[in-house]
Amino acid sequence: MTASDYTKILKQLKDKPGKKAKWEKHNTPKDVHQRDVKECAISGRTGGHISKYGLGICRQEFREHAEELGFRKYN
Repeated sequence: MTASDYTKILKQLKDKPGKKAKWEKHNTPKDVHQRDVKECAISGRTGGHISKYGLGICRQEFREHAEELGFRKYN
C-alpha cells in the first residue's frame, strides 16, 4: 500500500471510532525488542544459555568450568 492509500483509509474511518481503534490496534508497528535475551556471564554468548541453579552461563563455558563450580561428571 502506498501512503495515499493509508490516508484514504483513515479518512473513511474518521467517522467510525470503533472501527478506527480496531484498525489502529492491528496496523501499528510492532515493538522490535519484545524478547529479553539472556547472555552468558563469562563470554556474552546468547545461545545455549543455562540458567538452572542460577548459573547464567552458556553450555560451552559450563563444560570448561563445571568442576570449578562443583559439578562432577558421571560415566
